[in-house]
Amino acid sequence: MNADSQPLIDCRNVRKMFPDPAGVPFAAVDGVSFRLSPGEIVGLLGPDGAGKTTLIRLITGLMKPHEGSISVLNLDSVKKARAIQASIGYMPQKFGLYEDLTVRENMELYARMHGVSGQDREKRFRSLLSMTSLERFTTRLAGKLSGGMKQKLGLCCSLVSSPPLILLDEPTVGVDPLSRRELWNILGQFSREEGVGVLVSTSYMDESAYCNRTLIMYKGGLLMDAPPADVIARAEGMCITVRTPEGIHARQFQSRLAALPGIINATPQGGTVRIILPRDHPTRQKLEEYHPQPGQPDFSDGFMTLLAGQTDLTPQDIPAPAETPPPDQGTGGETIIQVTDLVRKFGSFTAVNHVSFSVSRGQVFGLLGPNGAGKSTTFRMLCGLLPATGGTLNVAGADLRTAAARARRRVGYVAQKFSMYGMLTTRQNLEFFAGAYGMAGKERRDAIRSMEEEFHLTPYMNAPAAHLPGGYKQRLSMACGLLHSPDILFLDEPTSGADPLARRDFWLRINSLAEKGVTIIITTHFLGEAEFCDNMLIMMDGTTLAEGSPDEIRNYAPPRKDGAPASLEDAFLAITEEHMRKGGEES
Repeated sequence: MNADSQPLIDCRNVRKMFPDPAGVPFAAVDGVSFRLSPGEIVGLLGPDGAGKTTLIRLITGLMKPHEGSISVLNLDSVKKARAIQASIGYMPQKFGLYEDLTVRENMELYARMHGVSGQDREKRFRSLLSMTSLERFTTRLAGKLSGGMKQKLGLCCSLVSSPPLILLDEPTVGVDPLSRRELWNILGQFSREEGVGVLVSTSYMDESAYCNRTLIMYKGGLLMDAPPADVIARAEGMCITVRTPEGIHARQFQSRLAALPGIINATPQGGTVRIILPRDHPTRQKLEEYHPQPGQPDFSDGFMTLLAGQTDLTPQDIPAPAETPPPDQGTGGETIIQVTDLVRKFGSFTAVNHVSFSVSRGQVFGLLGPNGAGKSTTFRMLCGLLPATGGTLNVAGADLRTAAARARRRVGYVAQKFSMYGMLTTRQNLEFFAGAYGMAGKERRDAIRSMEEEFHLTPYMNAPAAHLPGGYKQRLSMACGLLHSPDILFLDEPTSGADPLARRDFWLRINSLAEKGVTIIITTHFLGEAEFCDNMLIMMDGTTLAEGSPDEIRNYAPPRKDGAPASLEDAFLAITEEHMRKGGEES
């Protein structure tokens, strides 16, 4: 890359103001300056509400800055907004695919919108379809594609006009690790072969490895503009690992360590817990009994240390862990969910094919798999939202094929996408869901008051749910799911799009619930979170590929070239790729 080349993006002291729910103006983007050159991939990272989406929309010319200037392809973002939009590739969080059109029809529509026709169009289509492995699906309706395939089609539509610059806003949210890797490989190929500049926001810290530079935002400001290695270096000497004592699960030990003063982050990893702690902090002395070992920092560690310099990262509003850890509930105990030979067909298509597993009371159980694996269908059957075609499914002592309503009264459900009623206030949402669970009178009032206090919702009780900050939307969803004190809590991609700080606080709360005996069933594409599970099931093409504890699943991973311990993501990719290889051989 030529350092003297004309930048594709040149932002100078950009500021954008918005009113908060009380009408007080605040800076969503505050004095941001950076450049992006041809052939460069730049990652945009930051916690929820940092200003990432606002900055991208300013660059596209969809919004006007209150202060500063933005030049895109040497065009002023205010005066030449339409020319910019016609010249770049832009993929927002909710990309506008037409679900009743086929893959090819969607691409043809976007080609016509950008004036691409004739031989140029056909050559471009062949290249894009080959690169994204969508050649076999050109006649399939977009609405029938898996999440990962929809993202690839959205990328094809964004790239159909051969733009010199691509802007992508969280393109991998809700996408499995296999599809995420494929998307990044496609972006890398375009960057290398065509000199395309790429600006992409992401909540997955590991994706920084694909970027030349990273921009880290916080409260509208730009904290750091540097290569990923420089961010990682911030945590040098601060990462240590301690072995989990006998008799408790690593996630239970993690909740206790996370409550200690000075701990920036703590994550379970096999039989150990990785801790980020300043080098000379007094808490290090308290950890000596666990024989701490130095660890290798990663980008997430550097990210968290950078945020720690801006705010107090001590977990807030999280129930304190019990002084005496409960026994490890990962094995044994009362079986609260029993699934045997579960089958679900949609016409001639078998979405779930003879799946069996069991879950004990107080366990955290993960349902994992690529997009389209059948885990969401299994999840919906467990919740009683979808009837099974065959097999038996017993939840909380009730057979869901004969007593679904009775079982549903003992479960709570938190959907992947915010599913509260946006025009209703926080209080009205709680009242509505309490009524849906059959609660009335004093029981309902006490339950709402309890959830208000536990999730610290008091400042927002009279605010419309649609106007809540992202973290409080998640709290409200959890509060509504827990109003009736369920025995089982179902969580469908609950941290999709969340940053490491939000994920940390979420899992501290989940650990607290599990210690009280609540059984947690969770789907997630974030493999780091699977370390919190007692057991997990990995599915693909409707069948079970692997089941076991995190340590048992990790055994599926091949040895790493760098000698580092295998991760759950290594194991997940090995398991799914082996299944795909066998499928290819059989066909």
